[in-house]
Amino acid sequence: MRNETDFILRPVSPDDREWVTLRLTELWGAPVVVRQGESIPADQLPGWIVELQGERAGLVTYLIRGRDCEIVTLNSLQQGIGIGSALVDTVRQLAIAQGCRRLWLITTNDNLPALGFYQKKGFHLVRVYPGMVDASRKVKPQIPLLGMNGIPIRDEIELELRLDG
Repeated sequence: MRNETDFILRPVSPDDREWVTLRLTELWGAPVVVRQGESIPADQLPGWIVELQGERAGLVTYLIRGRDCEIVTLNSLQQGIGIGSALVDTVRQLAIAQGCRRLWLITTNDNLPALGFYQKKGFHLVRVYPGMVDASRKVKPQIPLLGMNGIPIRDEIELELRLDG
């Protein structure tokens, strides 16, 4: 495993916006993320990029509302070397500095790697929204019917990490 000191972590800059839009479109079907029927322009949100050997290798976007910080998107372009962890840890520290009480996110029932990853990072499953992806598909028809390992994408799952003790 690579040492995180090999990474350059930096905020998304205006020069990165085109890359962010292209990457989110490639990875998420559109630069817009929909959860609980709400459309979020993820490519316009603040975020952090990991650079590895001069190349962008990871991206996280987030949204702070009140005392909650939501991870809207998280993508590591090279798995298993700590990029995702570095990005989550960066947003966690930023959320704490902003006085947030919780860091949270929504994923779907098919995304077993994400469910495992976030639980290893200390997140807890707090809510399941059965059938909610159908409502999200009405807003973003690019959401496929089948996800990882052929699992039907139906439910949204909320995970959170408490930051207030």
